[in-house]
Amino acid sequence: MVEHPVLRQAQLQISCLGPRPHPSPLQRSAEEATSSGGFVPDTMRVLYEPRYCVGEEINPLAFERAGARREIYFDPSQTQAAVVTCGGLCPGINNVIRSLVLELRHNYGVRSVLGIRYGYRGLTPQSGHPPRPLTVQDVESIHHQGGTILGSSRGAQKTEVIVDFLTQQKIDILFCVGGDGTQCGAHVIAEEVARRQLPIAIVGIPKTIDNDIKFCFRTFGFYSAIAEAEQVIDCAHVEAKGVENGIGLVKLMGREAGFIAAGATMASGEANFTLIPEVPLELHGPRGFLRALERRLEARDHAVVVVAEGVGQELLGQASARHDASGNRRLGDIGPFLKEHIESHFETQNKRVSVKYFDPSYHIRSVPANAADSLLCERLARHAVHAAMAGKTDLLIGLWHNHLIHVPLATSTGEKKRLSPTSNLWTSVLALTGQAKWFG
Repeated sequence: MVEHPVLRQAQLQISCLGPRPHPSPLQRSAEEATSSGGFVPDTMRVLYEPRYCVGEEINPLAFERAGARREIYFDPSQTQAAVVTCGGLCPGINNVIRSLVLELRHNYGVRSVLGIRYGYRGLTPQSGHPPRPLTVQDVESIHHQGGTILGSSRGAQKTEVIVDFLTQQKIDILFCVGGDGTQCGAHVIAEEVARRQLPIAIVGIPKTIDNDIKFCFRTFGFYSAIAEAEQVIDCAHVEAKGVENGIGLVKLMGREAGFIAAGATMASGEANFTLIPEVPLELHGPRGFLRALERRLEARDHAVVVVAEGVGQELLGQASARHDASGNRRLGDIGPFLKEHIESHFETQNKRVSVKYFDPSYHIRSVPANAADSLLCERLARHAVHAAMAGKTDLLIGLWHNHLIHVPLATSTGEKKRLSPTSNLWTSVLALTGQAKWFG
């Protein structure tokens, strides 16, 4: 067997709580699922790399395909599930909560679903916020709202206390909705559950507006963020063209990865410079950004600049080990820094510029999901339920070549996906903006 140079098949092995004695209550085709509609056998796989050249040996590395199993581990009539939402807000969280409840209640007949209040903090008795029951009526219209009806928080809690709480509350399944920090926490909880040999399933649903979760081509909220950011870039373009030497400066999310900045640039088509964390920012010098901006203004009298929040941290003196409660590196604010340096640069040249600065971050995070993300939320949530009811644990639901897959939390966490400067997406951004021609 040919092994992937970085990833090995053993790292994709999914944990299960034990034998599955109960027939699934779902109505499915009598045949196993070869494409869609039927039950999915545990032996069905999605290739890590489906592309190959004729005559080339096919890489056998593969993920376990997600989907409903014919037999399940938990007896729905005796099962209690819970959902917790952690980290920053993101379009689509309420959609996920709603779909989890509907799938558990309507299709599986699970007796009780609990909502954990304010993130992992709500899994500790000292939080003062006991879990709230979630009925179908409670969630019937929440998908039209931004944010999360359960509240959220950042930061880890004591794992032993959390597992004690799960046991005391008789929670059989815990769905953890969040980004890399949340899923790292879910993995630690799953490890403690396994150490105690408890029959509790821990299943992650990847949530990050930055789209930086490994083995998940697209996380929910990403397309909604791009749609909102596109409108802001368009507005920045209007402002920039409305005055002499106008500059529209838009700061977007993207701590470690530039996917939103790149995607919004492509969607809008109005940006002239897009700056991402994966490409070091050089401000001064003949090939620096400020000189390139000069050339752009000389040629076209206006410019639109899109910058991801994680850009230029070394210029801000933020390359330190300081982290927030979620374990994310604390960032300096590149937006005002860049605005100040643009203005001072042109002031030394006695050239008047008008910089209009846009920071729509909190607005973008809090909007409801658009249609594309709503559909993805539905798929992720329902397949998370299928995995949990089958007794699968310590995993998240990923999206790989448009197939939903099971990814072990130990494999998917601890390292974020980043935008490659040689990728089709980034080379497309360079072609659209034409920014390369202004540098030196």
